[in-house]
Amino acid sequence: QVQLVESGGGLVQAGGSLRLSCATSGFTFSRYAMAWFRQAPGKEREFVTAISWGGRATYYADSVQGRFTISRDNAKTTVYLQMNSLKPDDTAVYSCAAKFATAATIFSRTFATRGYEYWGQGTQVTVSS
Repeated sequence: QVQLVESGGGLVQAGGSLRLSCATSGFTFSRYAMAWFRQAPGKEREFVTAISWGGRATYYADSVQGRFTISRDNAKTTVYLQMNSLKPDDTAVYSCAAKFATAATIFSRTFATRGYEYWGQGTQVTVSS
């Protein structure tokens, strides 16, 4: 049974920080690219960041570049999202996602931003002003 379970969301003031975790099971974590997406009320889901299967490459949406950091621990089958300098516009439900890759896969921005097959339930992040 594939599971992705996010945690760490909550209420934080603008300028503050949060660290989200996504604990996974039921698939070969080290063979999957991992990503974070977010969806604010009334808006479409948007890409936030992604990390390659070995953790050596990352991509970020322009809106979070320099403020957010994605990382992964393959031994713990967990991916993290460190969020600093939070803004009210960061308020959203944050979901983690997994996408299969092979040794031949090129971790391009195109690959990293779409086509994810496994999804978590999401965790709410609210940034107050």
